[in-house]
Amino acid sequence: MKLTPRQEEIVRLVKEGQPVTSEALASKLGVTRAALRPDLAILTMIGMLDARPKVGYVYSNKPSNSLLYEHISKIKVKDIMSKPSTVSEDTMVHEAIVYLFLKDVGTLFVENEGQLTGAISRKDFLKVAIGGTDIYKVPVGVIMTRMPNIVCVKEDDAAYEVAEKIISHEIDSIPVVKEELDKDGESYLRIIGKVSKTNITKLFVKLGKIN
Repeated sequence: MKLTPRQEEIVRLVKEGQPVTSEALASKLGVTRAALRPDLAILTMIGMLDARPKVGYVYSNKPSNSLLYEHISKIKVKDIMSKPSTVSEDTMVHEAIVYLFLKDVGTLFVENEGQLTGAISRKDFLKVAIGGTDIYKVPVGVIMTRMPNIVCVKEDDAAYEVAEKIISHEIDSIPVVKEELDKDGESYLRIIGKVSKTNITKLFVKLGKIN
């Protein structure tokens, strides 16, 4: 299993100064504690670090082929994905913002007759709002990030790999897609689900209850 550069740096810092609190690690890495949580969860789940309450993290380097790791490696995207929140390209930005908050999600995916064409995050909406754009007259198709510049996953991909993509790309949610053919025989990607930080967090909580 390959660690990300930040995960390797976390392990190095813990080795050199154990025990180390999450606050201290966040300070040394120049990030927030929230940003570190997925990395620390992964490193403790695979047995490389031990989390000791009121003390901090220590290096343990347990075998990565432990029962827990074996369990994690078998979990697929289809086991944890949830229903995506989608809008069409001609949906006005204001309407999309209202929909985003009603659904309480961080990202809306844009589709055209079932085909995934783009994505818009809360940050995108914020940039548009403070930039003076008339959000009542501009459709999301104008401001969205378009395919193929969107990170996607398939339902049979490993959940662990998806968590790594969320961390490395610093995004809130990844669309789960399925390749299909249109009436002309051309292939396209249909969105069938999503994996968000919330899905990953729920998975870690579930795994944490495994003895």
